[in-house]
Amino acid sequence: MLETISKGFRSVKHRFQGQRELTEENIEEALREIRVSLLEADVDFKVVRGFIARVKQSALGKVVKVKAGELQVRPGDHFIKICQDELEGLMGPVDTSLQYGAGVTTIMMVGLQGAGKTTTTGKLARYLIEQGRRPMLVAADIYRPAAVEQLKVLGQRLDVPVHYEDGASPPDICANALELAKKRGRDVLLLDTAGRLAIDEQLMQELLDIKARTKPTNTLLVVDSMIGQDAVRTAKTFDERIGISGFIMTKLDGDAR
Repeated sequence: MLETISKGFRSVKHRFQGQRELTEENIEEALREIRVSLLEADVDFKVVRGFIARVKQSALGKVVKVKAGELQVRPGDHFIKICQDELEGLMGPVDTSLQYGAGVTTIMMVGLQGAGKTTTTGKLARYLIEQGRRPMLVAADIYRPAAVEQLKVLGQRLDVPVHYEDGASPPDICANALELAKKRGRDVLLLDTAGRLAIDEQLMQELLDIKARTKPTNTLLVVDSMIGQDAVRTAKTFDERIGISGFIMTKLDGDAR
C-alpha cells in the first residue's frame, strides 16, 4: 500500500517540474492523480475523499501566498509537503499503550481465523516480559486443530505458563485461568480465543460469555492487514458486538493492501 502511494507522490512531483507556482488548475490535476493512487492502494473511499478535501483546502490557501511572492520553495515540493502533513495527521497520533488494572490485568485476544492471533499472543507475552510483567497464556481456542499445542510451544520458548483444559468450555477455561493467575502471582493474563472463518453468532456469544466471566481490561482485535478494507468492516462489527479497546495489524510486511 505505502509503495503504491509513494509511487503516486513521485509522479505528482514530476508533474510539477517546470511550473513556477501553485495554481488551481495544477492542484486539481495533482489531486486527481493522488486520488487514483490512494484508491488503487485500497484506501477507503470516505477516507480518500476527506484527505483530498483537506489537501485541496490547504493547497489553495497557498496559492494566494504564491501570488503574493511569499513562498520561495518549488511548487512540487510544497504540494508534496502538504500531502505528507495530511497523511501524518490521518495516521496519528495514536495511543498504543495497554491499560493495566489492579491485580491481574486480563487481555482478551479476538479476531477471525488465520489473522495470526495465537502468534500475536505469544509476541505480546514477550513484550510484556520485556516490560517487567509476569504474563500467563490461556489456550481458549478448542476448535482449531493444534491451536493448544501451538500456544504451548510458544509458552515453552518464552518460559511462560500456559493454562489449558480438556473437555471444558472456553468461558470456563478463561475463568479458571483467572483464578489460577491470582494464586500464582501472575499479573497479566492473555486469553487466546477462537477465531472463525467469518463472523457468526456463535463466535460472538462465546466471546461475550468470556468477557462477562473475566471482565478483561483490554480487548484487542487481531486483524490481517492483507484483507484491505474488510479490516475496517471487521473491526466495526467486533466493536459493535463485544467492544474492543484496540487492534493489532498483522502481516504488514506483505505486498497487498
